[in-house]
Amino acid sequence: MHKFRSPKKQAEQALRYKFGIGESRHTNKQATDADKKVHSLGTMRNCIEALTRVATWIQDNRMGDLRGLTQETALRFLELRSQEVGQKTLDQERLAMQLHLGTKLPKVSSEYEQVLKSRAYTKDQMEMIAEAQTEKNALATQIAYAAGLRAHELLTLQRQEERMASTHRSWANSRFTGRIGEIYTVKGKGGLIREVMIPTDLAKQLEAKRLVKPKIIEDRTIQYQSHYDIGGGRDWSSSFTAASNRAVGWSNGAHGLRHSYAQARMSELQQQGFSYEEALGLVSQCLGHFRPEITEVYLR
Repeated sequence: MHKFRSPKKQAEQALRYKFGIGESRHTNKQATDADKKVHSLGTMRNCIEALTRVATWIQDNRMGDLRGLTQETALRFLELRSQEVGQKTLDQERLAMQLHLGTKLPKVSSEYEQVLKSRAYTKDQMEMIAEAQTEKNALATQIAYAAGLRAHELLTLQRQEERMASTHRSWANSRFTGRIGEIYTVKGKGGLIREVMIPTDLAKQLEAKRLVKPKIIEDRTIQYQSHYDIGGGRDWSSSFTAASNRAVGWSNGAHGLRHSYAQARMSELQQQGFSYEEALGLVSQCLGHFRPEITEVYLR
C-alpha cells in the first residue's frame, strides 16, 4: 500500500523552491507572482506551518496529498477555515497555497473575526436601514435578517425544488419549528447547500424579482449564478454599512444580521419547548455551522 509522506514533509517539499533566503529580493524585478520567492525566515516558517495544516486537512478528508491540491479545493479550505481562525492566519494559509499552486487566490474574509466584532440589530433598526436602501438592496436586507444569510448567499438563492440540500449532512426536521414561510436553498461556506426559510410575504416579493434567465455575478473574484434581481455580495454589504450609518448613526456590518437571526431563533425555539442545547444545535444547522460552539458566539 502506498504511504503518503507526513503533512509537514509534504509542505516542505512543495515549497522548497519558493524560498530565496540569502538572495536579494530585487534580483528579478520582472518576476510574476508565481515566480516571486519568500526571503524572510519568519515568513518561510509560517508558510511551511500553514501548508502543513492544509496537507493535514487534505489527508484527514482522504483527498490524497498536496500534489492534488487545486484552486477549487484551496478555496473550499479557506471558506471552511474562515469560520475558525482570524484574518491573519487565513491570509497566511492563502499565501502558502498561492506559492504552492503558482497562482493568485481571492481573499476570503474571516467570519470568525466578523462574529467577534459584529452585534445584532433589532427589527426596528433593520427596517430603518432597509428604508435607507434601494429597493433591491432593501429586500436583500430583509431576507438576510429573516433567514440568517451571509452576503454572498443572497446571490445563490434557489427554490427548494430546484436544488437539494447537501446530503453529507444530517438535517433536523424540527429546525424551522415555529416559523411559517417558503423553503429555499443557498450555497454557503465550503460549498455546503442548506435549506433556509423565508417568510411568505418576503418570498412573494422575491419571486417578483425572479430573472427570466439566471445571470452570472462576480463577487470577490468568485462567480455566482443568480436567479433573482436582488442585492448580494460585497455591493450589498457596502450598501448596508452606508445605510446603517445614515439611518441609525453607526454600523455593525451586514454580518450583524446573522447575530439578529441567531438570537431571535434561540428565543423562539426555547419558547417552543426546546432546551438550550437542542435550540443551539438547530440554530447551528440553520446558520450552516454544524458547530454549536461557533454559533454560541453569536448570542453575546
